[in-house]
Amino acid sequence: MSTPNKMKLAVAVVALFFVQIVSAQTQKGIDTQTRKIKEDANKTTTRESGEPPARSFDWGKGKTEVRDRLPNPYKLTSRRDVLVETIMQVLKDRKIVVDEASSRLTDGIIITQPFVFSKGPVITQNELNRYAILTYADTAWSRGQYTLTIEVQSIDGIHNNVLVNAKIEGRAGNGLTSEWRTVQSSGLAEDEFLAKLIEMATGNSPDDPKTTDQ
Repeated sequence: MSTPNKMKLAVAVVALFFVQIVSAQTQKGIDTQTRKIKEDANKTTTRESGEPPARSFDWGKGKTEVRDRLPNPYKLTSRRDVLVETIMQVLKDRKIVVDEASSRLTDGIIITQPFVFSKGPVITQNELNRYAILTYADTAWSRGQYTLTIEVQSIDGIHNNVLVNAKIEGRAGNGLTSEWRTVQSSGLAEDEFLAKLIEMATGNSPDDPKTTDQ
């Protein structure tokens, strides 16, 4: 091999060796940087001593208290005739019609006509789940209504128990026929009526917002 060719070969070998060294160093730098990024990402951030603590929220104090269902029957202080008049006024305000033929006002028994509280498949399904305990899982409901039977039970001249029973019905159908089905009351209709009666009879609503300091 001639001398010029030997020189060219030597230069090529040196150049190739230099490229390999640079490539290895570059790759090493990339690997080191990647490893550092991964390590930083896996670190758990801790608060140094002397730093203010992170803000926390205490939902225990000052939260709105959800009341329990009212006793049924509920004891009220009032003459029975006055209490019956108050009941009639509450029903009128709620646009619930009294069935005068079935009621015996002098005996403290008031029975209403069916009151439709929901119409339409979507709304009725949701409302019936509130007012009733449904056992017909595959039924399509189109309407919901309830009938109230209210009895004022005299204890003495100025104390009475008010007992409320609700008959809950849903209009069920399969696309061809439909019928009213009686379902078990959840107690919501009775509780809503008693709350309004207490508010009108005493001036204080059990549904007024209250807070509890635990």
